[in-house]
Amino acid sequence: MSADWLSQLAPEHAPAAPHWWPPAPGWWVLGVLLVLAGGAVWWRLRHPAGALRRAALRQLQLIRASDADGAAVARATENLLRRYAVAVFGTEAVARLTGEKWLRFVVDAGAHPLAGGPGRSLLAAAFGNHDHDDRDQWIAGAEAFIKRARSPK
Repeated sequence: MSADWLSQLAPEHAPAAPHWWPPAPGWWVLGVLLVLAGGAVWWRLRHPAGALRRAALRQLQLIRASDADGAAVARATENLLRRYAVAVFGTEAVARLTGEKWLRFVVDAGAHPLAGGPGRSLLAAAFGNHDHDDRDQWIAGAEAFIKRARSPK
């Protein structure tokens, strides 16, 4: 081996600087996540009725899980139905409805389990005459109303 072997090596040079394009896979994932998050925020802002519906369904789950008596469940369910109807259809369309007109409105808007006897027992129990405890049908009717009721545009 010769003594000048060090001079026979290639000259030293630094590697080329990395380019900004194409980005590393982590940046692609971050970009996709940001676009999805932006789309979700846009969707939530454009469709506030979905948030109202989800909040009403959460409230209905609390009513279902309560161990209150039938009259309290009927009052809470009736109150939730009324508040949701006012929020969706407006005060002018809902505020003056009482009794059979209110029940017909709710059934026509999607609460088919409340048609007939269960609806009448809900109204009677909510306003003091607690003869029947059809709590399962009341909750099912309220859930159907919340899921199906849509504001006329």
